[in-house]
Parts: sequence; structure tokens; C-alpha cells
Amino acid sequence: MNSFEGIIEFVAVAESQGFSSAAKRLACSTSHISRQISRLEERLACTLFARTTRQIHLTQAGLTYYQQCKELVHGLEQANEQVSSQQFQINGTLRVSGAGTFCEQYVAPALMQFAEHHPKLSIEMDFNTRMVNFIDDGFDFAIRYGELSDSSLVARKLANRPMMAVASPAYLQQYGEPMQPSHLKNHRCIISNNDHWLFSQDGTQESIKVSGRWRSNNAHAVVKAAEQGLGIAYMPKSSFTQSIELGLLLPVLSTFWGKGASSWIVYQNKRFLPLRARLAIDYLVQYFATWSE
Repeated sequence: MNSFEGIIEFVAVAESQGFSSAAKRLACSTSHISRQISRLEERLACTLFARTTRQIHLTQAGLTYYQQCKELVHGLEQANEQVSSQQFQINGTLRVSGAGTFCEQYVAPALMQFAEHHPKLSIEMDFNTRMVNFIDDGFDFAIRYGELSDSSLVARKLANRPMMAVASPAYLQQYGEPMQPSHLKNHRCIISNNDHWLFSQDGTQESIKVSGRWRSNNAHAVVKAAEQGLGIAYMPKSSFTQSIELGLLLPVLSTFWGKGASSWIVYQNKRFLPLRARLAIDYLVQYFATWSE
């Protein structure tokens, strides 16, 4: 059985490209990883990693060994998860990164319901707009809106997010209602992620550059600014649901609203996901399958 010692650590280092990141992934110390790799190299009588002060990479022997070992480790992980899933007693801590009104008002409550089904599971949800490093920051997955630039991540679509333009009754009374997207150039606009708004007109997209007195990457702040009459706001519909219902905001330019983007669940290679993350992702995808703005 000694011949199997260090293989899990070896595969983790190879895939994480570092001893520290592998230690975080396996929830152990860096010194433990180093010892296991050294012992494995001694037993095999070859060097598996070429080390420099800044990085490590597989030697040719290490690459050949990794190709054989990775399926063994992944097969063991899947076997363990299959047994665990049959017990339906997932535990540990699920760490999720998300940002915006959609995450706060819809994703968080969905995860609360998921937690009710798994009383031994803890959930930590971090509301932050920054892009996270899944290994270094310890997140299982993230909820992101819009186009995804990192092709190394796996993405599953959660929901389509069509747009809505709104303004307060006081603003419209004072400045009038725009009847065409081009009229926004003469209006004060509240800017969230960018100052180029896409509208749909005659089957084509029209980009309008807007300006205004208030800009924020926080959806709540944009909504409050619109309620205070600081200008016209343009974000996914769900951002304004409560304000519309209360009459604090009114829709404008409704025939020109763009289709918007989508919200996604993003994570690293599915093979590396713990069971709790896989089940949570599947739950969210099913939960939002029939959801609409």
C-alpha cells in the first residue's frame, strides 16, 4: 500500500501548479505536500517536478506519470462521491461568490432552501464584484453576469436577464419622457457598468453613449439614485421589481429594451468540485429553469 502514498498529493500539485495551492485544495499543510512528493520521488527514483524560485512544472517523467495517475485519483474521487451522494448527508462549508441584486434577492434565497435540505451543510456567500481565484480564495463557484472572458472556467447558464429602463415620476415630470433611445443624449442617466447602452430597434442593436451625475457598480445604489430622481437607469428587469411595484419608478422606452445578457454559474474543472458544490449547482440550475425577469 505504500506505493499509493503521495499520489493524491502529486496529482493535486500537477493540476494546481504549486505546492501551496495544492495544500489549499487538499486542506493540509504545504510541508505535508512537500514531504509526500519527496518520498514519492525517492520510491520512484526519479524527479517528477522541475522547481525554480517562482514556479514548478512537470518533468517528462512527471508528465508521463501524471497521465497514468490522474485517472486513478479521479476515479477514486468519483467512487467516494457516489457513496456519499447515496447517503444524502453532505456536510462541510459551501463557499459562493456573487454580486448584485439578482444574487441578493434570488440566488441567496435559493441557496437557503438548498441548505434546508442539507442540515449538516454550512454556506458562506460573499457579495463582491471582483473576479475570484477559486483556488487561492477558496470558493466553490461564483455567480457572474454578462460575457465571460476566462475560457479556463466551466460555465453553466443560470438565467437570461433582459433589460429595463426606468425613471422616477418626479424626474419624468421635470425633464419629460424620452421617446427614442437617441433622446437619452439629452437626459441625465445613471450609469452602472458602462456608459454605452444597447437597445433593440427595428431588429438591430443600437448603442447609445450616455452621461449623468451618478455612477456606481452597485445595483442598489443605482436603484436608489433613480428613485431620488437623479436620472434614467438601465439594468436587468429584476433590479427594479420592487420599485416598480411601489410606484417609485416607471418604465420608459419599453419598446426598445435590449435582450441583455445572462447570469452564469462559473467554476473550475468539474472533476475538482466537491459533492456539495455539484449538488448545489444542479439545484440552482433546476431552480431557475423556469424563472423569468
